[in-house]
Amino acid sequence: MRVVSAVAAGLGLAGLLAGGAVAASGPAGPPKLPSSALGWGRCPADQKELNEAGAQCAKVTVPLDHADPGGRTIRIAISRIKARSPERRGILLSNPGGPGGTGLAHTLALRPALKDVADRYDLIGFDPRFLGDSTPLTCGAAPRPVPPGPTTTPRADFDASVRAARDTARRCQEHGGNADLLPHASTRNVARDMDAIRAALGERKLSYYGVSYGADLGAVYTQLFPRRADRVVLDSSTDPATTQYELFQRSGAPAEAALEGQVRDDVRALLGRAEQRPIPVKGQRLNAPLLRMIFKQLVQHEEYGPQLASVVADLKKAATGEEVEPGPALAGLLELLASPELESSMTGGAIFMCGDGGWPAGGWPKNPETYWQNMQRSRAAQPVFGPYVNGMIAPCAFWRGEPREPGTRIGNDVPALLLQARHDNNVPYEGALALHRRLTGSRLLTADIRAHGVYGRGNDGLTPVPCADRAVNTYLRDGKLPAADLTCPKPEAAR
Repeated sequence: MRVVSAVAAGLGLAGLLAGGAVAASGPAGPPKLPSSALGWGRCPADQKELNEAGAQCAKVTVPLDHADPGGRTIRIAISRIKARSPERRGILLSNPGGPGGTGLAHTLALRPALKDVADRYDLIGFDPRFLGDSTPLTCGAAPRPVPPGPTTTPRADFDASVRAARDTARRCQEHGGNADLLPHASTRNVARDMDAIRAALGERKLSYYGVSYGADLGAVYTQLFPRRADRVVLDSSTDPATTQYELFQRSGAPAEAALEGQVRDDVRALLGRAEQRPIPVKGQRLNAPLLRMIFKQLVQHEEYGPQLASVVADLKKAATGEEVEPGPALAGLLELLASPELESSMTGGAIFMCGDGGWPAGGWPKNPETYWQNMQRSRAAQPVFGPYVNGMIAPCAFWRGEPREPGTRIGNDVPALLLQARHDNNVPYEGALALHRRLTGSRLLTADIRAHGVYGRGNDGLTPVPCADRAVNTYLRDGKLPAADLTCPKPEAAR
């Protein structure tokens, strides 16, 4: 199941359970190295899919601070599956979103959707700085979560989220040598690392696919390195005039609209109960913030309707005191909430959300009461999701120090293909329109569906949007953008 973003969920979990400049490296960019000097070899043992596909992996050395290219360095893990076609175009990088998502195998995962286009590119995956197999940045061990008690209040739940966010900030900033690393965790530096990968591979340009935060990262790359961007696909992007907190807030209304009829009434009743008495399920108590996070995952794709109905049915039984064996949907979500992977993604998300000075990942209010007041104001129009999206108090509220750079201002004519679902309730459609206006060389393809992510949906067992898949592959294969913006009809299986 493709979740909202593991990181967005992780940030919520952390709180609930306890004018673009030129690249700093200068106009010439990092020095080019022959790719043979990278020390290619087998990928890490846990990257089974990469090794089975015959990929090679290596590490690219980049400056910790791109403004000080002769200073301390870190290493970025990359993977490569070589092009097989004599009509090789170049390299294709990708990013799966987050921020905080690892991506060593992500470009490989696109291969079924790319079809024959995959053979024309060296498929390059990478783990962004401080994540996965790149030079790591870890926070101190999290305390054992304190489960909700038998009774609670909305304010008590919020206060618990504030305590958890403050503790996460402390654990990250005070752990090991993080004080020297954290100031360099930013979207702009990930984009600079991407260009260092390009240079190390001896390529004049790079092509790119990014989804969600990965789309915003791609837009940042086009701003910092407009002449080095080749064929760029940005799937499910956001408004570059907003902050990350504002982006979360804007997702409330479309998420609320995705709930209809009896399900909406049942969800509101369950939340009303959980705001006073958390609902016991399989030895756990689920308070209202946790339920809101679960429901938010289940409204993002139209295909999740049956899972939402199943989860609601299980919770209704549990709310009456009945012993419930969770069905597959609820059991999977409970497993996700308890997984160490989610804790890891929360850490990765936090360091980038707090490191950016504005769009696409920064801009968090410092006063906890700002979040509480916004939560309470939102209840009238958004009783289900308003308290969740307005209460996403990230550790950044308690981050010491200020980001080293402002957010990235977008405004260029680099050609790009933008994809957006009209009823996306993670990153609302208006955000893609705003980015499209600023990327004057772009074309916007609209899919008339409720989804987050448009290209290659069949890879995740979701209903494909054939017209979108064709447009992306045509662009990556032939360099042909659609002649004008276009709208793909709703796929038959989703009607």
